[in-house]
Amino acid sequence: MEAGQQKGMERFFKPRSIAIVGVSTKSFRFGGLSFLQKFQECCFPGRIYPVHPRASEIRGLKAYPSLRSLPETPDLVVVCVPADSVPGVLRECGEIGVGCVHILSSGFKELGTAEGQRLEEEVASIAREQGLLVMGPNCMGPYCPEGRVTPWGAIPGLAGPVGVISQSGTLTQRITEYLCSLGMGVSKAASFGNAAVLDAVDLLEFLGRDEETHAVAMYLEGVPDGRRFLKRARGVNAIKPVVLWRGGESEAGQWAARSHTGSMAGARHLWEAFYRQSGVTRVESMDELVDAVFALLLLPKPQGRRVFLLGGGGGTSVVSGDACVRAGLEVASLSASTLEALRRMVPAVGSIAGNPLDYWRAYEDAQELIRILELAFEDPSVDMIVVDRMIPRAAYHMPETAADASSEVIEYMEQNSRKKPVVFTVDFGGGDPDLTLRGSSLVARFCRAGLPAYPGLVRALRALAHLCRRYEGLRLRGPDQGTSL
Repeated sequence: MEAGQQKGMERFFKPRSIAIVGVSTKSFRFGGLSFLQKFQECCFPGRIYPVHPRASEIRGLKAYPSLRSLPETPDLVVVCVPADSVPGVLRECGEIGVGCVHILSSGFKELGTAEGQRLEEEVASIAREQGLLVMGPNCMGPYCPEGRVTPWGAIPGLAGPVGVISQSGTLTQRITEYLCSLGMGVSKAASFGNAAVLDAVDLLEFLGRDEETHAVAMYLEGVPDGRRFLKRARGVNAIKPVVLWRGGESEAGQWAARSHTGSMAGARHLWEAFYRQSGVTRVESMDELVDAVFALLLLPKPQGRRVFLLGGGGGTSVVSGDACVRAGLEVASLSASTLEALRRMVPAVGSIAGNPLDYWRAYEDAQELIRILELAFEDPSVDMIVVDRMIPRAAYHMPETAADASSEVIEYMEQNSRKKPVVFTVDFGGGDPDLTLRGSSLVARFCRAGLPAYPGLVRALRALAHLCRRYEGLRLRGPDQGTSL
């Protein structure tokens, strides 16, 4: 991607002015009118121009009959007219020198009809002729909290280090909400739909060069040029983590992908080869995608796969060890000096001084937990640490009014988070609404402090496994794989 195109694509996310073509003057409905309203609600700082052939004013803004009648050439045009009217709008964009166009309108190749295919090919042809950067059709378009371009997704959102690329508008919205609710935030997101002009590879290259983006989360249903995608993904992943959730892996999913965005998902064995050669992190759900992003962005490089598990309860210790092995990790064999120190700390009755460590006092006493963490940090046989945090409740004979040790633990970890990878778990499953509220709040509290926390051990271990695979893959593929950016 040339410097000029990189700068041009920046206007999608930080435009100084936006024109919305196809704004209804009737009651609220999804489309141009709803986008106009959301741009106003998110306090977009630039100028907004509603375009309607007859209206003089819409939602307090002067309306214009055409793009040609605008007082300036807008940085971004949002197209919300019926599919057969889109080509005419694109020609007008080219005539007045518009650079970036977001086509919200649907009714193209995703219909599976000859007319829909013809219209989409016409859109692509006009864009090439006029030099237009086009996102869509059939998509929610660009999203950027820093630029106050947040007419969908988390509103007003939270600026942060994660770039999002997705063929699904709904999933892009949910991912932005998810990241923002946990305090991670989004640099830029793009819902690109049918990809008639700009596709996943173009957007990945853009975010790979974007200094505000430190990791890229993707949802794809297919790519038109596998070799091109492999080359770009391998290059970007060498300098910042790329996490991919792919839709259409099953026969049913492939059928839905064709109906959704007109994408052909591709053969499974080709995708398996892609993951091996690119090193991109493969995930299979939204939870796993966000979990992996937190681990890859916030944790230091692990030296190996040996895990120290700190929790409470004999049965919990047993299943924790099993879960660790199933995740492809190892239960660390603690050094003799660490074991001796733990035996002096941990009562012989009602606890287990080993790994997994069963020590209930660590839930309530922050200083005890910190002492144990110091031992684990110093032990060369420990590569990563999982710390369980219990929600005080009567079922465990714990006073619900017990002092909250989390603040002290968070303060300590903020000063020591780069020593070794440490993640926290908070088990609040089961459906109890109070426990769910308190547990999810505690997870968010840790995450907002830059400390990965997960609602359960399995998710935490899976995230650590992704962390290990990334660094193992980088070591195997060598240092020169990212030089083609």
